[in-house]
Amino acid sequence: METSGEVLERELRYHEKLYSGFAQQHFARPAVRALRVHMVSRLLRLLPKPRSARVLSLGCGIGDTEILVAPHVKELHGVDLSPAAIRQARQDSARLTNTRFFEGSLDSIRGQFDLVFGIFFLHHLPDSTLEAVPRKIARMLAPGGCFYALDPNRYRLSGAIGSLLVPHLMRKYQTEDERELDPVRTAAMFRGAGYGARVGYYDFLSSPLAGLFPGWRGGYTAARLGDDLLTRIPLLQRLGSNFELVASLPPPAEKD
Repeated sequence: METSGEVLERELRYHEKLYSGFAQQHFARPAVRALRVHMVSRLLRLLPKPRSARVLSLGCGIGDTEILVAPHVKELHGVDLSPAAIRQARQDSARLTNTRFFEGSLDSIRGQFDLVFGIFFLHHLPDSTLEAVPRKIARMLAPGGCFYALDPNRYRLSGAIGSLLVPHLMRKYQTEDERELDPVRTAAMFRGAGYGARVGYYDFLSSPLAGLFPGWRGGYTAARLGDDLLTRIPLLQRLGSNFELVASLPPPAEKD
């Protein structure tokens, strides 16, 4: 039976290769940039006072989303296991004075943050590591802070269609260890650690389209408009491509 360390080593090898050229080019394409801007708008809604907020990104990669967040907040910190990713993030954020990117894991983070987020992060973690994540994140959250995750939905329709029609592309953009997550079970895991947690569905077509056709911004924009409608339909939304989790701890009890 494999250990979580072996899985993480394999993930690191994959991402070192990804962040050695391909990701920089791919993430700079128009549709992917538009997707990142949309993600940032969702994150900023979670902050009552963004200008005074300290924000932490888990699995920040090359920092393309984080650099878009940074101008709106007091501090932006990003952590990733990949040295190649952190080198690129530091290079691209050199002109920003409120960012810090560093190599590390959940266990190497110090300090408290108003918002901790992971964009396509949780689904890369082995189950044994994932189970411990809610309690580890709890130690990072300032009073009133929250955790946001965006991850692929185990029941996504786009995944089933993609596996049938373009299996080679599906394999290209996925590591051998990542998997889709069950939204309900993921929320229950955080509730079991004392959080209040809610799940929403992010999209059907827009994120997959940005990945497959990164230069087609018009296609992404049209798909995003369609997703804003589809994700509001109660029964249909459960087949969405990706789900959002927002989890927060109760405020500390006031002393008499």
